[in-house]
Amino acid sequence: MKNVNKYGYFFIAPFWIIFLIFSIYPVALTFYYSFTNYTGSGVAEVVGLANYKRLFTDTYFVEAFFNTWKIWGVNFILQIGLALILALIFSDMRMKLRGLAFFRSIFYLPNLITISSVALLFGILLDWQHGSLNMILLKIGLISEPINWLNEPATAQLSVSLILTWMWFGHSFIVVMAGVSGISKDYYEAALIDGANRWQTFTTITLPLLKPILLYIMITSLIGGLQLFDLPMLLTDGIGSPDGSLNTMVLYLYNQAFKYNNYGYASAVAYGLFVITLIFSAMVFKGMYRNERKQTRQV
Repeated sequence: MKNVNKYGYFFIAPFWIIFLIFSIYPVALTFYYSFTNYTGSGVAEVVGLANYKRLFTDTYFVEAFFNTWKIWGVNFILQIGLALILALIFSDMRMKLRGLAFFRSIFYLPNLITISSVALLFGILLDWQHGSLNMILLKIGLISEPINWLNEPATAQLSVSLILTWMWFGHSFIVVMAGVSGISKDYYEAALIDGANRWQTFTTITLPLLKPILLYIMITSLIGGLQLFDLPMLLTDGIGSPDGSLNTMVLYLYNQAFKYNNYGYASAVAYGLFVITLIFSAMVFKGMYRNERKQTRQV
């Protein structure tokens, strides 16, 4: 049997070979380059921690850091807020709404559209002179002159946040709805008999039991949000304009590597981004479960 079991290694070997070549090796090589001044050609000279010291004092990276957080923050609040509201409406025993499967498909549909198509679509809709959004707002009298949505830092960041909300809201809604559907209806029936209103039912039953689901959504959204790249890249042709307001951390990394050929510093930015994501994910995880432990001790 021992000799027969050895043949199993031949079947798993292709996976491990591909994994080592295309996953482990690039990660290890990037880590090495982060300590060098590699420019894409020639010999990589080791410069120690110089790239990481530059990272902490780089005003452009700090600006990209805050840009990323602003865009993700608005997107996440709107996304999770809408998902919770609609999930509660559809699961309300008093309302007994129908057509959940239809609305679930409609809400999830934007998530299936490629990001390049989304960028092209909203680039046309938000166009300053001929965009449909300005035309509609002018026609109904909400604005007196066209707004250049992607040419002002505040409106540009808000526009990207709203586009991301439109894209990912359906995914969050389905996950939240699955969590709400998994809660026993006995709790809601008991609350209904006791005369609890919708807000009391939400705060004492639904929200506490949805904590694992909300934690999953928040951490996955945080990881994806801090890696925001494709939409700002396509809307601004990689520039991050206006005034660098759409210059996210990954877009800054991309420009450092492939525009300025500063691969060593770009590698340090990549690992800096990894550490930032790890720290904030751990903080979110620990923060949510710390509150749960306090409530358990009080009980």
